[in-house]
Order: sequence, then C-alpha cells, then structure tokens
Amino acid sequence: MTLQRVELSFQQEFKGRLTADNHTIDIGNEKGSLAPYDMLLGALASCYYSTFLDVAVKKRIPFDKAEIIVTGEKRTEIPTTLEWVNLDITIYGAKSQKGIMKAGEMAAKYCSVYQTISHVADMKWSISFVV
Repeated sequence: MTLQRVELSFQQEFKGRLTADNHTIDIGNEKGSLAPYDMLLGALASCYYSTFLDVAVKKRIPFDKAEIIVTGEKRTEIPTTLEWVNLDITIYGAKSQKGIMKAGEMAAKYCSVYQTISHVADMKWSISFVV
C-alpha cells in the first residue's frame, strides 16, 4: 500500500492552503483558489489520464496530446454528492483510434478515483479525435 498525505491549513473563513509533496495550492471560493469539487474533478481527470497514459505507453499506442473536460452535477438533497459526471476527452494525432478507445475503457476500469466516484454518481466518458 502507498501512503498518501496532504496538509491543509485554514483561517477562520473558507480560505486555506493545501500542501502536498510537489506543490501548494490555495483553497477557497476566491479568484485564484480551488473549491472542493474543483479539486475532486481535477483529481478524477488526472487519475483517469495517468491510467490511460500507462495503458497507451504499455500497448505502444501513440498520440500527440490529450485534453479532458470534466463536468458534473451535485444533488440538491443532503449529502450533496455528485449525481452524474462526464469526462469528455479529445485525443490529438492518434495513430489507432481503436487502441485509444481500449485505453479509455481500461482507464475507466482501473482508475481508482473514477471507481470511487462511481459509487455515488452515474459516470460517463467519451473520446473524440482530432487528426
């Protein structure tokens, strides 16, 4: 098992800092800071992409770059967990669309953040290609 750790410090308002080994970010609702669901959706996209990239590299599926847009909607009833989440992935310069789609399927299956969120939200992903 791998121990994960972040440190957070807050003032008496919703304004704080999150520090991990690699970086520090501001947390809050002010410009230049990230709110909790910004971080959650960002964690989902980065985990999905990391898993996707692992598969693409191992299977030797070349592409130039990827862009991911994540949208989601929270429930109105408490607890206001996510009701649904969509990952819209655009892949540029793919040599094998079939291979990329398989890597996308495997990323959804093996990304731990994707699997965690899928217990409360309807998860969907799509991949489009730009030559």
